[in-house]
Amino acid sequence: MILNPRTCVAFTGHRTYRDEARELLLPTLEALYERGFRTFLSGMAVGFDLAAAEAVLLLRQRHAEVRLVAVVPFRHQAARFPAAQRLRYERILAAADSIEVLSEEYHRGCYARRNDFLVDHAQVVVAWYDGLPEGGTYYTVERARTRLREVINLHPAAPFHPLSPAPELF
Repeated sequence: MILNPRTCVAFTGHRTYRDEARELLLPTLEALYERGFRTFLSGMAVGFDLAAAEAVLLLRQRHAEVRLVAVVPFRHQAARFPAAQRLRYERILAAADSIEVLSEEYHRGCYARRNDFLVDHAQVVVAWYDGLPEGGTYYTVERARTRLREVINLHPAAPFHPLSPAPELF
């Protein structure tokens, strides 16, 4: 699938996410749809990624042109997921409009490569990020910031300063 970053949104968030932003996620996606975003990229990790993918599938029920792209870091990503999460993953994967498998096998750095792909193919990143300077979500949010992507953080403990970079006027 050829992706147009101008109409793509990516997700990043902690694996410990437990539906805390349920009431915010779908309205956020609806607002992004109204702004012209049609393709949504999920890294398919347990936690926020899977919840966001499910929200995209709900959005697609309202707007047929919405597309979910599952960005899988390596082919057997879900092999060690708990059984319930593996079923959830497989259900979402089956409903995705496209699947991008970035590697056939696990290798060191494959998750960072997946996170790079997400940021590099999106204009907006919707995050569930607690502000701590560690881990894959931190890495992805920082990459988004340095690449001048808009970051929408749904986490209530988000840092006070905006994550999105301020535009340079001169």
